[in-house]
Amino acid sequence: MMKSGMKLLAFLAVMFVGALAIGGCMTYSGYVKAIKLDESVKSNWAQVENQLQRRYELIPNLVETVKGVADQEKDVFLGIAESREAYFNAAKGNSRGEQIKAAQGLEGALSRLLVLRETYPELKSNDSFMKLQDSLEGTENRLSVERKRYNDSVEQLNVFKRRPLGGLCAGLAGVEEAEYFQVSEAAKEAPKVDFSNKDDG
Repeated sequence: MMKSGMKLLAFLAVMFVGALAIGGCMTYSGYVKAIKLDESVKSNWAQVENQLQRRYELIPNLVETVKGVADQEKDVFLGIAESREAYFNAAKGNSRGEQIKAAQGLEGALSRLLVLRETYPELKSNDSFMKLQDSLEGTENRLSVERKRYNDSVEQLNVFKRRPLGGLCAGLAGVEEAEYFQVSEAAKEAPKVDFSNKDDG
């Protein structure tokens, strides 16, 4: 009887140690995964930032070109200047959420700037404007690709974090939920811009 009791205790002890080992391995694995997912979000955000930087470097030249033709469009130029300043202030403060908000604010203002080509036909024959517009279109296309990659990595991290063990591991690793970079409502409603060099006739 005593032998049976000892065997049972030994079996339970082995099971307990085994469960602790499995739990530890799972927790460590989840911890490592949380860090990898967080690093993926950061890496993809860096690519988004590269394209945003390129966009912001192109804009002053585009604004100056349009100003020469449509200097009275002060509200458009002011909106772009404020959005640019807000973005760089957010970047200095390392606030990804504020950078996203500023970038979203710029999209609507930028669309309004480019639509001015329909109001001021002389812009269509301005080589500098057309080249800058083409460069900006390429940048926006690359930004769209990088934004999707970033949002995909955000989704993976946030889904992992919502799982019970994932949430625990993310907490242990100090990994926070990441913010999506969505197209702003203002940009969705902005007039469609024709980036082609076609002459309307």
